[in-house]
Amino acid sequence: MVLNSLDKMIHLQKNTANIRNICVLAHVDHGKTTLTDCLISSNGIISSRLAGKLRYMDSREDEQIRGITMKSSAISLHYATGNEEYLINLIDSPGHVDFSSEVSTAVRICDGCIIVVDAVEGVCPQTQAVLRQAWLENIRPVLVINKIDRLIVELKFTPQEAYSHLKNILEQINALTGTLFTSKVLEERAERETESQVNPHSEQGEQVYDWSTGLEDTDDSQLYFSPEQGNVVFTSAIDGWGFGIEHFARIYSQKIGIKKEVLMKTLWGDYCINMKAKKIMKGDQAKGKKPLFVQLILENIWSLYDAVLKKDKDKIDKIVTSLGLKIGAREARHSDPKVQINAICSQWLPISHAVLAMVCQKLPSPLDITAERVERLMCTGSQTFDSLPPETQALKAAFMKCGSEETAPVIIFVSKMFAVDAKALPQNKPRPLTQEEIAQRHERARQRHAEKLAAAQGQAPLEPTQDGSALETCPKGEEPRGDEQQVESMTSKPVLQEEDNQESFIAFARVFSGVARRGKKIFVL
Repeated sequence: MVLNSLDKMIHLQKNTANIRNICVLAHVDHGKTTLTDCLISSNGIISSRLAGKLRYMDSREDEQIRGITMKSSAISLHYATGNEEYLINLIDSPGHVDFSSEVSTAVRICDGCIIVVDAVEGVCPQTQAVLRQAWLENIRPVLVINKIDRLIVELKFTPQEAYSHLKNILEQINALTGTLFTSKVLEERAERETESQVNPHSEQGEQVYDWSTGLEDTDDSQLYFSPEQGNVVFTSAIDGWGFGIEHFARIYSQKIGIKKEVLMKTLWGDYCINMKAKKIMKGDQAKGKKPLFVQLILENIWSLYDAVLKKDKDKIDKIVTSLGLKIGAREARHSDPKVQINAICSQWLPISHAVLAMVCQKLPSPLDITAERVERLMCTGSQTFDSLPPETQALKAAFMKCGSEETAPVIIFVSKMFAVDAKALPQNKPRPLTQEEIAQRHERARQRHAEKLAAAQGQAPLEPTQDGSALETCPKGEEPRGDEQQVESMTSKPVLQEEDNQESFIAFARVFSGVARRGKKIFVL
């Protein structure tokens, strides 16, 4: 899955239906850049061993030193599944509150976003802020719950405790989404009421002040995050693995003999399985049985971590053999258990496949943009779409069509502007001189020096006397006349003044050298 030619890139760009413009949003240190590294390594741009350590998208020196993302960075990735090929334009945005303007810029030019949440820290203030920005810009989000390994290694949770913790995080995010949805519905209802009051034809008494009106009639089933809908992925970016429940539903449908569609609806939630009857029953907590998500998914991951951390070689070999994986000798002998976990899980549950498959299936293409969002992007500030020139309004159809024909107009959207010093521009930056340019400069300097010497020697003017006649030099052996003696006495004064200046300079140098030896500072103005 490597974009190895320009022609391949051009071909993918022409197929607008298979393009995804997305950004990664999260609170600071929730694993955005590490997740992006894993996605980049799937295209062969960086090694999978360096994913999470290199921080490829943090290209600035201060970002590498501080260990946080400060500027948004973009990259294009290629993903192929079956007969379909996708071009994914990915933007890694900062998570720190001081760089929220970068997040706003990234959200405005994307059609979807990935919300990353730390499995230990849960929903943080910046998580709420980025989710609100995505909602206001009307882009569709998907959820990645990252750092599942911390629940095993740091918090020492059991699979059942981890399931309850993940369930609480999901409920918090859905509660925040529900709040945003409710506020939007109530705002639209208030606007309609205001318009009806302004309209003189509206009848008195037809208004019913029931704040629940509008909420029951609106379908919000697709707004919330739910693993059975396929818009939630559980990952550990630092260990290189991730999964959605669709992956395990496909595996267990072949082993157990239950339909994949049934497993997709029951792998997350209060459902348990009767292995003898091969039936799925509801109400696991009342019967004291484990949920399917714990029994079929989490316990397998926990047992793998337990075997690797305890260095149980026999159990590791048994797990690798049962999964049908091949581990290199270097990884098998490595003393760091993280290396072995990464080698096993990256083959068993590749994080890039889980995340990119969710992006391609659940996030919209540029063709799915709404007319309301197009009008908002084409207007600035309080400007309305109807106030734009007719030529600009005519671009709305081309904006929504996203055509790649040669006759299609080119539309450029400027999402951010900032001032740059003219010296920082590429054409104004100093560059090293070539040998030819250095030789030419030397030749010009020699010519100027020769011209100055010739002008000083051949164009020295004769000084006129008081009566207007020019002075002449006397031949050798003859003494100068009275007038010449007067001129000589006049010209000897500057020479004496020059000698006095030299003596004073020598005296000043001696004083300065004495002061310097005593360690004092002297300033010459």
